[in-house]
Amino acid sequence: MTAPITERRIVFLVGAVQFINILDFMMVMPLGPDFARNLGFEASRIGLVGGAYTAAACVAGLIGALFLDRYDRRSALAVAMAGLIAGTAAGGFATNLHTLMAARVIAGAFGGPATSIALAIIADGVPVERRGKALGAVMGAFAVASVLGVPAGLEIAAVGGWRAPFFAVAGLGVVIAAAAVALLPPLRDHLGPGGARREQAPFADLFRRPAVLLSWAMTASVMLASFSVVPNLSSYFLFNLGYPRKRLGVLYLVGGTMSFFATRGVGWLVDRYGSFRVGTAGTIWFVGVLYTCFVAPIAGVPVMAIFLGFMLSNSLRGVPHSALTSRVPAAPERARFMSIQSAVQHLASSLGAFTSAFFLRDLPGGQLEGMPTVASFAIGLALLFPPLAWAVESRVGAPPPVVAAPTS
Repeated sequence: MTAPITERRIVFLVGAVQFINILDFMMVMPLGPDFARNLGFEASRIGLVGGAYTAAACVAGLIGALFLDRYDRRSALAVAMAGLIAGTAAGGFATNLHTLMAARVIAGAFGGPATSIALAIIADGVPVERRGKALGAVMGAFAVASVLGVPAGLEIAAVGGWRAPFFAVAGLGVVIAAAAVALLPPLRDHLGPGGARREQAPFADLFRRPAVLLSWAMTASVMLASFSVVPNLSSYFLFNLGYPRKRLGVLYLVGGTMSFFATRGVGWLVDRYGSFRVGTAGTIWFVGVLYTCFVAPIAGVPVMAIFLGFMLSNSLRGVPHSALTSRVPAAPERARFMSIQSAVQHLASSLGAFTSAFFLRDLPGGQLEGMPTVASFAIGLALLFPPLAWAVESRVGAPPPVVAAPTS
């Protein structure tokens, strides 16, 4: 790093930024039934709102890959967060499905690059032998967003209307982004000695390397599997399983608490046993949850158990995936690689959301028809993760032995 800064401080600041980024994306899904009702569109179209965000993030990732490695990571993060906050606030002014989708396009166009830059900062500042634990902690932002953010957003919506959470997240984003930019030092080491811009390898070189292409294929399989299901969970729980709307916040609170601790434990496992082994165990768990809860549901399984099982399976796949992909690029090309990976990730998420909207239908009573088909589609994609992870890990090599992090 160009200035003394502890790994713990990097992880904390990047995690705080990711909390806002993830919360901005996550809150739309559980709030979906609320704004669908108030804006007058069918619940089965909620996936289109998530798809608008991810499609924009995909395009922004491809564009960002052309230039993000040329700039100070801190400055790039500041610009990305400013755009994300503006897009989030715009969502609160939506008047119909189309204007809400337009606002989410703005948020996605900046939120996608913000994630790429954040992960590049972690990979730059934390050695590979401790990176699984660091990424697990940063991915704990997903859990914190569930534990604190999503339940709070649901309660704010219940009191102040569905628009209020958009404004609340935007306001909190201003505070956190400003603090992160102020406390992080300039981050220019990837540019070369003294922060001087070094000559970069041709852009097309990334596309000639098998490890890179396999890594992006792994990313696509993970995100397609998850986001064909995620946008529809709240509606399915409410309308098909009869879960009370007033207890939806409790569901996310408990699920997020479990995930917060799980991601840290999973990061520890990845550093010791490798991404392939841990991710394969997560895939088996993920397939089991989808099959027994959606394809051939077992009667009487509580909604809380379904949700906890789903959240845990995502932790067991997500942390190994992030740790493994962080080892593929070299520092000078890291943001470029992460931006294209972000594009792949969001394109896959968008396709998953749009595909689920295609398979699902609203029944007269409000129930969703077609979830077994959606879950079967997700299972098929999830089973691609183990062979792809093995192929990537065999090319980048096993991580070095874990050593203690420096305290200063």
